Amino acid sequence: MTTLQTAQPAAADRGDEDRLAQAERQGLRLAIICRTVAVGAAFLWVAISWFLLGFYPNPWIFVALGAFTAIGIAHASVIGTRFDRWWMKYAIYLVDAVGICMTFALFPISRSGDVPQILAFRAYGIYYLFPLVAMATLSLSPRLVLWTGAAVVVGWWTAFLLVISTMERTLSWADLSPGASGADYEAVFLSPDFIGRGNRVEETGFLFIATVILALGVLRARRVFRAQVKAQAERERVAATLGRYVPEAIAKRLIDDPTALAPQERHAAILVMDIAGFTAYSASRSPTEVIEHLNAFLAGCADVIARHDGVVIQFTGDGLMASFGTPIESATPEAEAFAASRDLLSEAERSSFSIRVGLAAGKVASGSIGSSNRQAFTVYGDTVNRAARLEAHGKTLGKPVLMDDGVAAKAGETLERFEGQELKGLADKVDVFALG
Repeated sequence: MTTLQTAQPAAADRGDEDRLAQAERQGLRLAIICRTVAVGAAFLWVAISWFLLGFYPNPWIFVALGAFTAIGIAHASVIGTRFDRWWMKYAIYLVDAVGICMTFALFPISRSGDVPQILAFRAYGIYYLFPLVAMATLSLSPRLVLWTGAAVVVGWWTAFLLVISTMERTLSWADLSPGASGADYEAVFLSPDFIGRGNRVEETGFLFIATVILALGVLRARRVFRAQVKAQAERERVAATLGRYVPEAIAKRLIDDPTALAPQERHAAILVMDIAGFTAYSASRSPTEVIEHLNAFLAGCADVIARHDGVVIQFTGDGLMASFGTPIESATPEAEAFAASRDLLSEAERSSFSIRVGLAAGKVASGSIGSSNRQAFTVYGDTVNRAARLEAHGKTLGKPVLMDDGVAAKAGETLERFEGQELKGLADKVDVFALG
């Protein structure tokens, strides 16, 4: 059994989380930008209302808007730096929620001071807080979305209760009798003492429902993001697994279909090549010269295999094993393996090497096996063993290329036949065919 091995990073999941954290930081920056734009728009609206519409706001509103803007810019400047802390995003959204809610409770509607503060809730409303929850979704953090929604609900009710606690008399929908007339409704609803407690329940209830839905949407987006990252990591793993041992076209097909590396059984052809007399060759040369010459030769052999749509499974010291038909299916794996063996003979002649090649065709089991930290793409089975035995038997017969009848039948030319050959490790005698 031979393998093409690749290291699979033990920290793959951590890498995925790092990418997600980076996406969160980018989303948070975008939220801060949106927040700054929103505050700027509010500042502009108040200013326009003051100068053009005759509305005279409390001057402290400008101070509050300026403070919100400064906080946002300060936070944006530290996102992703060593000064960044996990709690900062929660703090800034809490400040925003509390600040907006307290504006309704503490900033008088009119400078005269005789307008009931409860009218701020009736005239404007909680919809001013919806953009805050919406902006939290840009962070891709469902926790931050839920935190913001909860902060808004608690802050809104706190401000509301704070306002009504200062009122001497309050009216609400409960003060209307079942048979109340239109005049009764007008008297209650238009009264400055009307607080609309039921309206607060409805608006905060709907806001929190919307918050939960948005949080679920963000959670769904995170899962999709993780799935995409995982798919990309798998594509990169496939590319790393096969690396430079396959042609670009085959590598692309494997990346597009990572399931090709899943354990499976296919009809394929196996090619085993070894250099004849390599021990004697290396004994008379320096290790550096041997390695350089061998590397150049094996690189050329890998190119030969690639040209015939084969996959180098393993370099075996002074040889290699290649498969045709797995992990990529082929209609003619035997013909491809046979053509590759011819070209390997030519490559060996150019490099002043003599080689032996064994070819076998049949069912081949293949797939990625191993631990979570290291995996290997493996081919194994009787076909693999037979190809290795044929390569070794070439020394006995003095033939550079031997093949079984499966490959010979698809070779497309007349071959020399040797009947009843005993191959080491095989119980039955087989007929083998020789090229050259």
